Amino acid sequence: MELLQFCAPCLFGLEGILADELRRMGAQRVTPQNGRVLFEGDAAMLARANIQSRYAERIQLMLGTFRAVTFDQLFEGVKALPWEHFIGKTDRFPVKGWSLQSALHSIPDCQKIIKKAVVERLKSRYHVGWFEETGALYQIQFTILKDEVTLLIDTSGAGLHKRGYRRNAGGAPIKETLAAAIVDVTRARLSPVICDPCCGSGTMLIEAALAAKRIAPGIGRRFAAAQWPLVPYDIWEAERAHAKEAERPDQQFTAVGGDIDPEAVRLTKDNAFKAGVGDHIEASVRDLKTFEPQGERGIVLCNPPYGERLLDIREAQRIIRELGRVFVPQKGWQYAIISPDEQFEELFGRQAKKRRKLYNGMLKCQLYIFE
Repeated sequence: MELLQFCAPCLFGLEGILADELRRMGAQRVTPQNGRVLFEGDAAMLARANIQSRYAERIQLMLGTFRAVTFDQLFEGVKALPWEHFIGKTDRFPVKGWSLQSALHSIPDCQKIIKKAVVERLKSRYHVGWFEETGALYQIQFTILKDEVTLLIDTSGAGLHKRGYRRNAGGAPIKETLAAAIVDVTRARLSPVICDPCCGSGTMLIEAALAAKRIAPGIGRRFAAAQWPLVPYDIWEAERAHAKEAERPDQQFTAVGGDIDPEAVRLTKDNAFKAGVGDHIEASVRDLKTFEPQGERGIVLCNPPYGERLLDIREAQRIIRELGRVFVPQKGWQYAIISPDEQFEELFGRQAKKRRKLYNGMLKCQLYIFE
């Protein structure tokens, strides 16, 4: 089978981590770019990336790229692409996308032109006058950046950060893909103890547990491409079985969460059991002021309130000072805190040993690591 072209969008700052992950999966010609990673693979790779990726936001088929500054150029460019290789006579193919710094800036007009071009292409191939669009979903995604048009088809459906365990969440939770990346950067999956004294709905602890047990994040969910003839049922079953075989159910791992809000603690416990790691995560109502590292070694992961939505900035900075007081230097322990506050180290009271720029959504943050 001819290799397919894929695009995996990701949060800014995660491109390198995602590229390494895809290479380990067997992806070919892996190319990190700003906010995405391009790669090649077969139908099995499509299923594998959806099931196993911890850092991608979704997996998209890449149909082609071309330059367009007029609607005629957009129409002809879209019409020239081989849509019939994927979309059948009865399938659904809605269109959505975005445009930045481009001559074609009207999103509704671009959607109409692209839809019309795809219809005309399929009409010429299937020799039908209209399409009922009642079958499998092929969500067409377009991006236009500086007049460069990219056409894609989404294979994932719901975003890959939606693992399925966090149907309920507290206010302003960290995204699962970002939490997984922090676990990777700190190598938390190798630590005997993980702590999060501001655990919220438990995302950081759960992602650490999933990584430690090598549980594929998409093992229990379905994907848009599961309805496509391109990826037969036996490929999905084989990839799920392969992911299941890689799990380490006997891996020793303990995660301890605390939060001053009883509802957050309840959410952490509920979400942990939904994720299949409830037996490895302890959570209790606890004031940050009382935190003390327990044991000879471990890692503290923390995503304190930013003061953007939940608290005002002064209260957020008070919490950072409190973190600096209770996260005392101790042999065998590492502290990793993500924050957008440019005064973080000054407020915390110490210089971080390592810093890494990450984005929580569109908010630029730093991951501060103290050892």
